[in-house]
Amino acid sequence: MRRKIPSLQALVCFDAAARHQSYTRAAQELALTQGAVSRQIGALEAFVGVALFQRTRHGVALTERGAEYAQQVAGRLQGLEQDTLEVMAGSGRGGSLQLAAVPTFATRWLIPRLPALAAIHPEITVHIETRTRPFLFADTAFDAALYAGTAEQVANWAGTRATRLLDEQMVPVCSPALVAGLGQPAPGSPQQPQSPLSPLTPQLIATLPLLQQSTRPSAWRQWFDAAGVAAPMALSGSRYELFSMTAAAAAQGLGLALVPRLLVEPELARGELMVACAQVLPGDRAYYLVQPERAEERPALSGFKAWLLGAVR
Repeated sequence: MRRKIPSLQALVCFDAAARHQSYTRAAQELALTQGAVSRQIGALEAFVGVALFQRTRHGVALTERGAEYAQQVAGRLQGLEQDTLEVMAGSGRGGSLQLAAVPTFATRWLIPRLPALAAIHPEITVHIETRTRPFLFADTAFDAALYAGTAEQVANWAGTRATRLLDEQMVPVCSPALVAGLGQPAPGSPQQPQSPLSPLTPQLIATLPLLQQSTRPSAWRQWFDAAGVAAPMALSGSRYELFSMTAAAAAQGLGLALVPRLLVEPELARGELMVACAQVLPGDRAYYLVQPERAEERPALSGFKAWLLGAVR
């Protein structure tokens, strides 16, 4: 039986015109003429029997039915594109893994370890997209997610099961130059021949510039509360979206950052950052592998999960 599906070219033209609200800009994106785009959309409207666009003084605009259809078509085209890319990458053998991950953990911890995975499982191709909040696996192509959160947040993620990987130990870090600038003897000086720079007290940190994480707006205040120190400026300072940005700003001497230690180990090893104080931020946050709660687990995910558990150990 022939499927009731319009031509792919007509759908691609419709998707582009819907996104731009313009036949002209859609034609520019697709390297077609405006007339060609108009004809394809006209053929699509004739096929579905519904007006998808209406003329306006400024060009065209989606009708109500057109807007609904555009949203559905965009998702289908994106899925078709992803399927095609997987086949082109040679991942049609069942070795492909679609992974959602919090961005800094992916770039700082996971990706540097992927060569070890490739050495053990060369047949597994890992695709990574960033996600910071829970989502419905049924609405995506993801096989699993690397998520940072509390045990309660993970337990409330409907339709999933989770494996705890690493606890999140948040510590204050800064550039050694910032500490040296406070008048402490530099390493190698007669007053401190071989010793590293001395840690700072929470009381002193409360007087210094603080770098804020926009996704953890209360982190510094919680840290000072745990240390029993009054800090009127705990919520002040430049804000950054990602831990990698906050760490980079700290390494440039812009202030102190409160970041998970495991995400800045390279900077600590190179001496670009130092732990400013041993006081950690108390809490129940950790990194988890979250996967759909279903009986069958694809071989690629099973292999990745086994390797991941070995890597965290």
